[in-house]
Amino acid sequence: MSLLAQLIALWLVRRQLAQTLTCSRWGTPSDSGLFEDGDVIIGGLFNLHYMPPVREQRFTLEPDNKPCTGLLNLPLQYIYAMVFALEEINHSSALLPGVKLGHRIHDSCALPAWEMQAALSLVGGDAPSCNSGQDETEVGAGGQRVPLIIGGSSSITANVLSRLLGPLSVPLVFQEEIQGTGVCLSFLETLQRENIESDTRRAALTIQASTAKVILIFTWFTDVMELFLQLEKLNVTDRQFLASEAWSTSSDLRQSTFSRKVARGVLGVAIRSSPLPGFGTFVRNLNPRLRPNDQFLKEFWEKEFGCSPGIAAAPSSFSLPPCNGTESLWDVENLFTDASQLRVTYNVYLAVYAAAHALHSLLSCPDVSRSPGGNVACSLHTQIKPMELMEHLSKVNFTTPQGEAFYFQGADVMAKYDLLNWQSSPEGEVNLVLIGRVDGFDLHLNESAIQWSTGSSQVPVSVCSESCPPGTRMATRKGEPICCFDCIPCADGQISNTTGSTQCNRCPSEFWSNAERTACIPRQLDFLSFNETLGITLTAVAVSGVTVTTAVLTVFLYYRHTPMVRANNSELSFLLLLSLKLCFLCSLVFIGRPSAWSCRFQQAAFGVSFVLCVSCLQVKTIVVLAAFRSARPGAEALMKWFGPGQQRGSVCLFTSVQVVICIIWLSLSPPQPRPDLKVPGLQVTLECAMASVVGFSLVLGYIGLLSCTSLLLAFLARKLPDNFNEAKLITFSMLIFCAVWVAFVPAYVSSPGKYAVAVEIFAILASSYGLLLCVFAPKCFIILLRPEKNTKKHLMAR
Repeated sequence: MSLLAQLIALWLVRRQLAQTLTCSRWGTPSDSGLFEDGDVIIGGLFNLHYMPPVREQRFTLEPDNKPCTGLLNLPLQYIYAMVFALEEINHSSALLPGVKLGHRIHDSCALPAWEMQAALSLVGGDAPSCNSGQDETEVGAGGQRVPLIIGGSSSITANVLSRLLGPLSVPLVFQEEIQGTGVCLSFLETLQRENIESDTRRAALTIQASTAKVILIFTWFTDVMELFLQLEKLNVTDRQFLASEAWSTSSDLRQSTFSRKVARGVLGVAIRSSPLPGFGTFVRNLNPRLRPNDQFLKEFWEKEFGCSPGIAAAPSSFSLPPCNGTESLWDVENLFTDASQLRVTYNVYLAVYAAAHALHSLLSCPDVSRSPGGNVACSLHTQIKPMELMEHLSKVNFTTPQGEAFYFQGADVMAKYDLLNWQSSPEGEVNLVLIGRVDGFDLHLNESAIQWSTGSSQVPVSVCSESCPPGTRMATRKGEPICCFDCIPCADGQISNTTGSTQCNRCPSEFWSNAERTACIPRQLDFLSFNETLGITLTAVAVSGVTVTTAVLTVFLYYRHTPMVRANNSELSFLLLLSLKLCFLCSLVFIGRPSAWSCRFQQAAFGVSFVLCVSCLQVKTIVVLAAFRSARPGAEALMKWFGPGQQRGSVCLFTSVQVVICIIWLSLSPPQPRPDLKVPGLQVTLECAMASVVGFSLVLGYIGLLSCTSLLLAFLARKLPDNFNEAKLITFSMLIFCAVWVAFVPAYVSSPGKYAVAVEIFAILASSYGLLLCVFAPKCFIILLRPEKNTKKHLMAR
């Protein structure tokens, strides 16, 4: 922000508030100051001293009135720049003719209590008595209220005054403005002048503990000196400091031994230096003998020459010898007499001229030209209202005696700064090097000319956490600044393709994240293939089942005239073997890339084949039960109902029901090949999606119904008095069949992707092998290995 905007403080105080302040002032302001009577009084508030008075141990909010010590040369120059400008204006015939500007300048000592006390005394008039009925026109220079204060030469001072005296919209740097530029604050420490040693010690420890490598300091240079001293004690020498204009050009700070060790390569801003003709001569001609009421000049004279000027000496000069009168500032070289680099000093000069032009505009007659030289006697200067003066101040547009155009942009002036760098010379000196300029919103910077704290041209890095690389996101740490975070890898299916991403973005359903989580790639279709191990294994088992079934069928055909084959309804046995072969073969339809025809055919083949198997077993069991029932007296005609024609018809009837179910299901809502995008992962299974769960449930339900019926009939016929009762074999086969398919349902539902297909194939093969081995293995054993038992006599024996 512009320091000029801080130096011009227009406090909006109503008459009632001013009267109240007059009657209830907070303590008595210090007598030390610089006062001059005039028609209009301009206030001034500067940080002239840097050592606060020793506080008394008392419980009171009233500020101490003991004088501050430690006179600073540069702020003294600011004060006399204000005096110089006022005297120029009073001698001008063009600006405020006929109006004398006076001044009341106080030292705030950079203490909030002193600032408030001095400001209240200025706006309240500091009248010696509390007479609320006294008219303002009767208040002299010692008690006349000031409509405008030039002061607040630091951000802290300006902030305190603006909060106290009125809603002046002056933009200040504190924390919100800094964070608004994208800068993260690792910590924020405040230094109080009253406790400067303890505060700087605390701040130094904070800097030492922080990972921040770049430290921005807004404070007076004397406070910075104390901070650097504490940092030297802690051996903190690896920080890059950014300086505000309050200390960036301080020669005392640059030349101190501890600053050379702690603060190498400081980068700072400084108010643009401008020449001020005549000011150097004005300063060097100052003499306390010519200004007997000037307390500030007396104190400086005593400090510089070690003698008392001999006129109304201050208490501090009692022990000093009198001056001989030959002392002159023409022989003094310090910051007070040096007029070669006028920065804040020139801004004070501009502030006074801005106030004068605002007063000129306010006091001019409405019907007279308001150009310089016009009549300004129409309005009484004792009735100046701060609000009206503020309106005129915001509209000033003039040219200074040096030819510089001046105007406000809102509540500020166009920023003009020099960018400076502290660079060490081979002789060990620390020099100020101009590395750039700021003109309004234009920045001109020579980066190659910067010498950083590291001693090189490499820009130092100051981050709490390195930027998160692509594929990760930032996760802030609880209780730490927002720039301190952890980098969390993106979850599966999410990506971040930029550095420093705060969140991961989910890929579209047809895409998945790559291994680095930086890009979305198309998902790969996966299915149970004949080329993979699982597909090869299941194919081999299915082909083996077909081979074994074919071998059994061959044996039965070869021995079709033997009692073992004929006694158990050879026609149904052949039909059962054929249906088992179809069951083994239908499992192969489930392997391979699903297509529209394969999705329809596999379910129809599966449902019809197993119904055909179970129908054959059910009819065989019914025939066994009917045969034994017909042996009883009076039941001879029972077998007429279960002859060969009826057996074939029953099988066809049971099977046709499943065929009808499959035709309706596959016609209305057939399964379709569809990728299962709900399952996470790069590979997505291409499966036969069941468009109608009802149709698939009816197919399985009908198989289950026939299986349970067959199991029940076989269980009832298991103890019939035959040496070879086929019902026992059917009972065992149906038990295995039912157990397999009961276990199939939960396994199928819980299996992901292609493994659900593998579970269904396994159930088909397991149940088929169970039927083949339980029904035909004992028969083949007798036919091939025990031919002596393959006789009618043996089979009919009980």
